[in-house]
Amino acid sequence: MGHVNEKLYLLRAEARGIVDAAARAWQGPGRERDLLVQSLKAAGAATLAWAVSGWWLKDPVALMAPWVAVVLVQATVYRSLFKGVQQLVAIAVGTLLAAGAEALTGNILISVALVLPVVMLLSNWPRLGDQGIYGPTTALFTLTSGPVSSLTVSHRLLQAVLGAAIGIAVNALIVPPVHLRNVRENLSSLARGAEGALAGMAEGLAHDDWSEATAADWRRLSDRLQQWQASLRSARLWSHESLRLNPRLPWKSRKKLPPLPAESEDQRWGAIVAQIGGITNTMIDIADENRTIPSPDQRALGDYGRLLCDLATACAARADLISLLSTPDDAHARLEEALDSVERRHDALHKVICDQRSVSPGTTAVLGTLLVQAQNIWHHIAPDTWPRAADGA
Repeated sequence: MGHVNEKLYLLRAEARGIVDAAARAWQGPGRERDLLVQSLKAAGAATLAWAVSGWWLKDPVALMAPWVAVVLVQATVYRSLFKGVQQLVAIAVGTLLAAGAEALTGNILISVALVLPVVMLLSNWPRLGDQGIYGPTTALFTLTSGPVSSLTVSHRLLQAVLGAAIGIAVNALIVPPVHLRNVRENLSSLARGAEGALAGMAEGLAHDDWSEATAADWRRLSDRLQQWQASLRSARLWSHESLRLNPRLPWKSRKKLPPLPAESEDQRWGAIVAQIGGITNTMIDIADENRTIPSPDQRALGDYGRLLCDLATACAARADLISLLSTPDDAHARLEEALDSVERRHDALHKVICDQRSVSPGTTAVLGTLLVQAQNIWHHIAPDTWPRAADGA
């Protein structure tokens, strides 16, 4: 019964996520609207390709044009061109090898058995990237969808070129994608996620309201941060790619583009995410009854939770600086205030660890590990100009 309830909860969560994404796409620019625009462009490119190849030209292998077109409406114009070349090479290789095998053997089954191992190996060629799979699929279509002749082979290749041209043209000429905003949004989401993870752990520790199940929830939040970090890396790549070969952005207008957060911010939050993962792993080890790791005294854990709360506040101030939701002066003031509190709590906990009379040896060992991880977050989140950021405790 519990398993069924968990599945229902996940289904409801997914449904809420879809509704929320649709609402955000309707409300204004963002990742959701970008995805909607790209999806509509891909559907439009496929429809146009079918109208030209199937309705107007009445080509016997008209399927190739919309099939290629829909795939080549990529996240950037540069990627559309690059993937287009890869896909056309894969399609040409698959088609020609299949036609050659059928001409030599005169038997479809034998041709399939001979060609598929070869094209499957070629599909893993790094230069074809993720488009290599179109080699074996095209070979299968060539051999199984009708008589193989020089006419059908040439039509298949021409339709692939037509579909690629339409897909690339639609992506380049109709709202060509520019992904500069996505870097800031993903970086802000990562910072907010770090704030949420630290705040969640802080609340549980400060009020002695946590268990092995709670620690598992913290692990899921930590894993979610890893996913956001991967999304940030992808967005950073797309931002660079979207400026290449983009007719929407002539060289003169590129100077007017909004500045992106520095790539050093990616490294900063990547390091913070790693430390949050370390804290989570330590707490899971403490909660595991099958492990011999001692649990620190509750008073010390409560103080540590309040330290994490201050770090979460510092993350929130940093996130505001990234997302431009507040004035820089206000965000910097809140960051300075949070870091002052972090320093005071850190120093107090460090004194607790050094005072062997006030804590047990287990508390000293485990709390020391946790304190080092929190200190690393503190040092990463502090501004480079903050003089105390380099002070050791």
